[in-house]
Amino acid sequence: MSADRALLNEALERGEEEGGNVEFKERLTRAVHLSDGRMESLAAQLRHRVLSGDGVATYVVGVTDDGGIAGISPADFSETMDVLSLLAEEAGAHIEDVETWGVGETAERGLVGVATIREGAMLDVDDDHIVVGTAGHVDHGKSTLVGSLVTGQADNGNGWTRAFLDVQPHEIERGLSADLSYAVYGFSDDGPVHMRNPHRKSDRAQIVQDADRLVSFVDTVGHEPWLRTTIRGLVGQRLDYGLLVVAADDGPTRTTREHLGILLAMELPTIVAITKTDAVSAERLDEVEREVERLLRGVGRTPLSVERHGVEAAVDEISESVVPIVLTSAVEMDGIDELDHMFESLPKRSAAEGDFKMYIDRTYSVTGVGAVASGTVNSGAVEAGDALLLGPMADGSFKEVEVRSIEMHYHRVDRANAGRIVGIALKGVSESEIERGMVLLPIDAEPTAVREFEAEVMVLNHPTRIREGYEPVVHLETASEAAVFYPEGGQLLPGDTGKTRVEFKFRPYFVEEGQRFVFREGRSKGVGTVTSVE
Repeated sequence: MSADRALLNEALERGEEEGGNVEFKERLTRAVHLSDGRMESLAAQLRHRVLSGDGVATYVVGVTDDGGIAGISPADFSETMDVLSLLAEEAGAHIEDVETWGVGETAERGLVGVATIREGAMLDVDDDHIVVGTAGHVDHGKSTLVGSLVTGQADNGNGWTRAFLDVQPHEIERGLSADLSYAVYGFSDDGPVHMRNPHRKSDRAQIVQDADRLVSFVDTVGHEPWLRTTIRGLVGQRLDYGLLVVAADDGPTRTTREHLGILLAMELPTIVAITKTDAVSAERLDEVEREVERLLRGVGRTPLSVERHGVEAAVDEISESVVPIVLTSAVEMDGIDELDHMFESLPKRSAAEGDFKMYIDRTYSVTGVGAVASGTVNSGAVEAGDALLLGPMADGSFKEVEVRSIEMHYHRVDRANAGRIVGIALKGVSESEIERGMVLLPIDAEPTAVREFEAEVMVLNHPTRIREGYEPVVHLETASEAAVFYPEGGQLLPGDTGKTRVEFKFRPYFVEEGQRFVFREGRSKGVGTVTSVE
């Protein structure tokens, strides 16, 4: 809900004028305003307002015809936005942004809002789009590097561009990212399409609109206490590539090795960016590059120096076994052109086939819109108005919901395909009912909630041996849940690959054969593949 009422006050002062682009509406309902004849009349009125404003109209909702503040309930406001969206579509326009304010006494607080409507249909996003997950040790420059990539701006040496991703005030203050951050930039025929200010919704939306190819970053955290969040970012998203950063002034650390292990265990083609090259001597840079090459060879991967072999070779050779190494400096902008070239050229990897499926990573509530579930579309496509199943709930059931609207990087779209990071506003459910780890599926999917499954696992490291009753946290898609292992033969040793039954301790999830997961408990970590679902 907006605090600054300047936009509202300006619209009220301008008022409704013949030939103006401002329209007052107290409330719109499906039953009355979408009936035969009425819908066409209101759509024509909206079209007139849009043309009068050179392509932009302002609708003030929750006010009387003379501009008096009335306020309407959240449910009525939500229905009004649904109707207004349909009217806009009928008029060849779309709702670009909505701001709301509370009015009246706290106990019976109503809403008034301003909807900005722009000429042109909602964006149908069918651009080429890759999703890159970043990882690496704290202070090694992940967020700073991504900030420079998406803005095209050099850092000041103190993590200035990092602030574009650290969205919480306390994170900007401390210089640490405490949750997953999302960033986007793109490419057109003229080269990279950058954001001037990623905090501005309109900048992100403009990228989605202008670029022929999109690159989205899931920027994970590097601080040890937040390893769980890092695993969620790397396992729970439908990633195409990994970007592991290693600072030249520090070199590979234990966290670097852990993050590399997770990236490779998930069979994710990975690029290593050695950052902060401006802060060290040429001798030190050579030393760190050799350390990184030894680290990669030690896990059975072939390092490929982009400086020596070129970007084209890196694009051609990158795979689960070949790892390109790029030398970068966000301060000097070294290596940025090479990364741009790679991200512009790398092919899309994640499968787009099959029915719609999206695991929920975040949930929040938007005033006047309702519950929003966000995540990466795993497969298929989803459109506004689609009927879906949400679940499983704690009792294993699935709930019928409807897609109210879809947003991608702050741009409302009418359709989202596999690989898109989107927020889906849902009808028929409250935010409190939605949990991370749930899935959205087609209404006719007939899914089964799974409490236990068989898996083949590999123990990456463990102080002793894993016995029956071992209780790690399992990270599968976006779910992070305590589970109990029952290994075949009663135990698994470090470095072993074996079979085990995995049982979730507290609730069921939607699990399918072939899914990969990470498990951890203290210092012990491992990876697995679902082989059979009970």
